[in-house]
Amino acid sequence: MPTALLKDLDPRLVCVIKPSALGDVTNAFATLAALRSLWPSAHFAWVINRSLRGLVENHPMIDEVIPYDRAGAGFGPKGAATFLRFLSTLRQKHFDLAIDLQGLLRSGVMTAATRAPVRVGLSDAREGAPWFYTHRVRPPGSINKAHAIDRLLSVAAAFGADISKPRFVVAISDADREWAEKTLASLPRPRLALNLGARWETKRWPPEHFAEVARRAVAERSAGLFAIGAPEDLPLVEILARRLEPTPLLNLCGKTTLPQLAALAEASDLVLSNDTGPLHLATAAGARVVGIYTCTKPELNGPFGARAATVRSSVNCAGSYHVKCPNALKLECMTELTPEKVWPVILAQLESAGYGCTSAFDFFSRDFW
Repeated sequence: MPTALLKDLDPRLVCVIKPSALGDVTNAFATLAALRSLWPSAHFAWVINRSLRGLVENHPMIDEVIPYDRAGAGFGPKGAATFLRFLSTLRQKHFDLAIDLQGLLRSGVMTAATRAPVRVGLSDAREGAPWFYTHRVRPPGSINKAHAIDRLLSVAAAFGADISKPRFVVAISDADREWAEKTLASLPRPRLALNLGARWETKRWPPEHFAEVARRAVAERSAGLFAIGAPEDLPLVEILARRLEPTPLLNLCGKTTLPQLAALAEASDLVLSNDTGPLHLATAAGARVVGIYTCTKPELNGPFGARAATVRSSVNCAGSYHVKCPNALKLECMTELTPEKVWPVILAQLESAGYGCTSAFDFFSRDFW
């Protein structure tokens, strides 16, 4: 059916399918805001991986959360039965409109299972997902040419939504904010959050490099340091803590809910992070950020907005999106992207936050390592 007809829709029950991952779901919040502005009275349901449920629960723009048990819906008879039960749940909701923002086979099947008369997704979605749509939206560029957020926003634009000023809303309660302020109360300003983790080894800037720039932030700007991340990132944070000794580090790695993680980012003065979910969550929460990019491209997956800055490697294979290093695990990008290259970007962000030079000596010596 022609996508032009989408602008005539006024749906009552809308299902947004975006189960994962943390950064991708967060980036989709701009599309949600645009659609909610278009249909303020509609009932919005969001399909989310159970492990990420806290990201969308109590969200002011989401009326219903439909958790998907990704772990339980794996291969084998038991997993298939779990997935079929989930699809049956979607069918019973009687949605008017289903929007697939994930764009994979599994989410395409979910879209079809809603039996919504209008089912929408991107025309270049992968794994055959477009076969399950009634309407296919052409994005502004391919996955290798346009930013992920611009691609998702094109879906909202197809319905006639205004996407000229993307807006992100993160579900942070007053209790989350109070907890974050209390937790960080003992740290001097500026507060520098350090996120060392990333699922891909090719995204993980070394803890030793994080330690170098963090130590300089303390020496030159009297920064207070705290670490964030998932429980599996704890070994990296432990290396960081040893490298920083005797400089204190507040270790909050694996000790937060997703809303608390967003609240910590909001209460920080700067978040330094690899290209991973917490970076995008921090950006959506309005934090000032510096993203470190080695194997991915900031123009495609970088933090979005005026308060975001990135620094990238310039080795030949930079931006190759290799999960494993193709160069016999030499990870040359990590060696090439030195703390000396990252520090000026951090400094510029701190100065933008109001933490500038502290003395005349500091002004004349800041470019020397």
